[in-house]
Amino acid sequence: MCRLLGVSTSGFYAWLKRPESARARRDAELADKVEAIHKRSRGTYGAPRIHAELRVEGEQVSRKRVARMMKARGLVGATRRKGYRTTSHDEAARPAPDLVEREFVAEAPDRLWVADITYVPTWEGFLYLAVVLDVFSRRIVGWAMAAHLRTELVLSALNMALWQRQPEEVVHHSDQGCQYTSLAFSRRCEEAGVRPSMGSVGDCFDNAMAESFFATLECELLDRSTFRTRAEAERAIFEFIEGWYNPHRRHSALGYLSPINFERQHTQHKGGIQTQNVEPSTEAG
Repeated sequence: MCRLLGVSTSGFYAWLKRPESARARRDAELADKVEAIHKRSRGTYGAPRIHAELRVEGEQVSRKRVARMMKARGLVGATRRKGYRTTSHDEAARPAPDLVEREFVAEAPDRLWVADITYVPTWEGFLYLAVVLDVFSRRIVGWAMAAHLRTELVLSALNMALWQRQPEEVVHHSDQGCQYTSLAFSRRCEEAGVRPSMGSVGDCFDNAMAESFFATLECELLDRSTFRTRAEAERAIFEFIEGWYNPHRRHSALGYLSPINFERQHTQHKGGIQTQNVEPSTEAG
């Protein structure tokens, strides 16, 4: 082998005895940290979020180097799949005006909420999930699950959001599904001082932020799981939302902060307290 490669025998044995280089040791150390962060994220984080996590831990490393280490260890982030439609339009209902017009921007919490419904397949049949998301922080402030698509489902999600946040004249934006155009839902919004808003029929871009959350849920949980019962799916979704997504999952649009940390930073800045741009996260649960 030495003759074929043009290497001296003494040089080969010297190479065998030579200690590992400082860069090689550093790469191995960083790769272990990359793998640990990837595992802690439930195998969902790609290079950008792992890079943000390493920066919080004080590691000076480029994103390309993180991507190289992930590739070397066979680590990949979760990818999204195509969404599905779960609501139907009631031709006889009178929809609310579109107060958002695809401008999903809020200057503070509880100024603008978006809401939608998705379905979760189980061996028992579908489980339906309704959520209310705060546009400012991407936090899920209300959610409900049921084996049906009646108006009670979206009312339960709205009531949870109202109980937790107690907003004043918040805009509630949704599609024109029959659940949101129902009289019961309209009355509840009027009672609570909520301003209903609805996008056009059959246009996912008019409720893009809610669709984005469901895409995250699908690629990071639903596509990676099989549920025997609805109860099993409910437990997994509850743990995903309250144990991972809200408190820990980093968002590129939030400076790689989690929704709860982003709201906490907003509150602290509002009170004159300076905080770091990125806060560390721990394993969910």
